[in-house]
Amino acid sequence: MLTYKKAGVNIDLANKFVKFIKKYNPEIGSFSGLYPLNKNVFLSASSDGIGTKLKLLHKFSKDEIAGIDLVAMNVNDIICCGAKPLFFLDYFSCSKLDLNISKKVIKGIINGCRQADCILLGGETAEMPGIYKNGDYDLAGFAVGIVHKKNVIDGSKISNGDIVIGLMSSGPHSNGFSLIRKIFNEIELEKYKNVLLNSTIIYVKQIMDLLKNFKNQIKGISHITGGGFYDNIERILPEKTEVIIFKNSWKIPDIFKIIQSKAKISDREMFRTFNMGIGMVLIVSKNSAYAIHKFLKNSFIIGEVKYGKNRCVSIR
Repeated sequence: MLTYKKAGVNIDLANKFVKFIKKYNPEIGSFSGLYPLNKNVFLSASSDGIGTKLKLLHKFSKDEIAGIDLVAMNVNDIICCGAKPLFFLDYFSCSKLDLNISKKVIKGIINGCRQADCILLGGETAEMPGIYKNGDYDLAGFAVGIVHKKNVIDGSKISNGDIVIGLMSSGPHSNGFSLIRKIFNEIELEKYKNVLLNSTIIYVKQIMDLLKNFKNQIKGISHITGGGFYDNIERILPEKTEVIIFKNSWKIPDIFKIIQSKAKISDREMFRTFNMGIGMVLIVSKNSAYAIHKFLKNSFIIGEVKYGKNRCVSIR
């Protein structure tokens, strides 16, 4: 059995590090931080990269997708509190600048910003020979959004009887690739590259439209990234609240079944490492759940909220 931890990624250790940071800086948010611009308005900010998916994107000359994913990983975090992304900045670092590659990445970033209805405000390009191998590069992104204080979604109103809705993903998005790169050989990577390396869906316009029509009915939004369902949904839950996910309520894409078979790992490990076909989770009022489900394209009713002794996520 090859777990995500054995592949080199320790989610538990990362969570401990976040708790350490929050101990000294409690203002840090769940998916993005909130800064009071004035008494009525918050700025929301996020910083993220695309992990080791970058290695495969570069390997298969899909560098433009790296730019789209970079925007996606940040703006999809921004919208979890109900904020609209305003602008984006990027950090591109390499050993030696290759204009052909860097132009592809920037085209992807611009494409992503258009999908997110925000602007590319600036960034940094750094050549660092000796830090990176020739031909390698890395990316980091930074996004800022805005939300009125009265419209902040923080999960505090989630309660017994609420319904969980999932939005379809386009594949693994930008998580789990340290494991994927361990279990697939070169021939298999070539075979599955198109489904593995789909660009991450940017949910901004879909969520912004949803909030215009159902803003008082959306109680929590969770971006399913590293940590999967367990860690990402739990972080928006109030105390003594359990979310139950019914894993047969949507068709899990075949690529995840292939990954699980090759890695020989448990369902729990899969649901803690990958999005399993669900890129974003919404927790909504029961009386509006069906209407919201019909409003959202490619959505599924996947679970419910119950009173629990502890804050937790169960998958059945």
